[in-house]
Amino acid sequence: MVVIHYTAMQDAASALERLCDPLAEVSAHYLICAHGTVTQMVEEAERAWHAGAGEWGGVDDINSRSIGIELDNRGTHPFSAPQMDALEDLLRGIMARWNIAPEDVIGHSDMAPGRKTDPGPHFDWARLERQGLAGPARPYDAGGQDASDFIRAAQAAGFTAPCDFETLLHTTRLRRAPWRSGPLASADFTL
Repeated sequence: MVVIHYTAMQDAASALERLCDPLAEVSAHYLICAHGTVTQMVEEAERAWHAGAGEWGGVDDINSRSIGIELDNRGTHPFSAPQMDALEDLLRGIMARWNIAPEDVIGHSDMAPGRKTDPGPHFDWARLERQGLAGPARPYDAGGQDASDFIRAAQAAGFTAPCDFETLLHTTRLRRAPWRSGPLASADFTL
């Protein structure tokens, strides 16, 4: 898998310092600054400590099964074009080297609902999806349109980390429709 994060720090230099500090006990394979410069901190075949507790598609221990990419962004604004261009190039290479399916390029929030929100509502998932670099939204027929049907649909789409209905709804919307709010709607079944 590939897990995409934002740094939530003032700048890339601060993030790099923290990600390379052994006392912080956090790392990632790559950091991409807002200007598009890519810094590799951990070899792809090695474990980095970027994901923490969570699950995707019924698989846990994500740190052992993923490559973590940190994007220099506080989560409060869109990601720059040079940064997204660099991410796309990096993803193409990683996905080819490790035979990673687009559906296994996820956000930190996807695998840790309620605990994490990155890469956040300003991240352009549709841009990656158009290029086959992230799984596209698909309609799921769970047999109905109530909360239990939605949970089944979300789990079929990969959102298997344990959480309550409201957290799951917020998490799937963060990925697929960050502008949507209110009660469960039929559009929420497109995951």
